[in-house]
Amino acid sequence: MPNKPKAFDIVRAHIEERILDGSLDIGDTLAAERELATEFGVSRGAVREAIRALEAQGVVESSVGAGATGGTRIIRARTRALTRLLRLHVALAGGRLREVVELRVALERSSATLAAASVTPEALETMRTLLAEMRGEGVDIETFNRLDTDFHVAIARAADNTLVTDLTIAVRESLRAPILVAEQGLSSGEYADFRGMLCEQHEGIFAALEAGDGEDAAQRIETHIRAAYSALPAMKTASE
Repeated sequence: MPNKPKAFDIVRAHIEERILDGSLDIGDTLAAERELATEFGVSRGAVREAIRALEAQGVVESSVGAGATGGTRIIRARTRALTRLLRLHVALAGGRLREVVELRVALERSSATLAAASVTPEALETMRTLLAEMRGEGVDIETFNRLDTDFHVAIARAADNTLVTDLTIAVRESLRAPILVAEQGLSSGEYADFRGMLCEQHEGIFAALEAGDGEDAAQRIETHIRAAYSALPAMKTASE
């Protein structure tokens, strides 16, 4: 005999169904907790639990206030939700980290191809600034790691495809911490060589994007990702 669904699952499933069938859209406000509790014959605590679950999925946001400023609204926080999920996956991946790396390769090839066809002067300027900062004197490992992430995120944003962008950002952000730990495990000489290699490869990717050559940009970004992981023993071991 199937298990009876929990009270909060009934509420969550109903809200999800209304989003899926178009009855609820971004910006719409849910009924008050009291109304939802009465509608489904559950406690207000069950309603709150359902809303918390939906907040974790990045589809609703609750705020305190009266009138239009309060209540629970439908939002699209896909990147935040995907990043949270993938960070947990990476933390528990063990030997399956290579699966995340392969996903990253596939996504970033797509984002590079799309970005080459639609990149704006503003996006190129953002990337150019990040490249200059990465080459700067006195940039520590943690700062370089952040700039590296920002460069890849800038490419994803330039792709002009929200789903590819959100997935690419989520995967890159989820790998930020393990990449940083692996970088910190390098000797000073190894890290200097590693940083120089990444900067050179980033500049090659940028040149391909600036030239509008999607095929070259995609190949360069795949080569870059694979070379980076191969140069980080801790990441390579975790991927085997």
